[in-house]
Amino acid sequence: MRRERGTAGERRPAGRGRTEFPLPGTGASAARLYWESFRQVQRRFAGATTDVVTVPTGCSIFPKENPRPSRRWAAKRFTDIRHWNELDRGGHFAAFEQPEAFVNEVRTFFRSVR
Repeated sequence: MRRERGTAGERRPAGRGRTEFPLPGTGASAARLYWESFRQVQRRFAGATTDVVTVPTGCSIFPKENPRPSRRWAAKRFTDIRHWNELDRGGHFAAFEQPEAFVNEVRTFFRSVR
């Protein structure tokens, strides 16, 4: 099995843990999905929310995620926020970018609902 270097010198099987563009024709379709939905998501965050989520909720807000919901907006929709944290690093792919922080966030939330 061919191996490649991961982060911090770790070795992992080639091709696992990341996807790179260009795969055949996928870069444009991925960009199109974001482009077409971006304004819709922004409108949702900016406007009134009509649907409400009542189950216990945990929110980990990573600084490079776009768009980022405010606590005030989230509280209108998610009526039982048990965990809210705004982290220093990470973005849309937080589980890959900051795996330790991501796991800590998930664990912290689930400790609160045990």
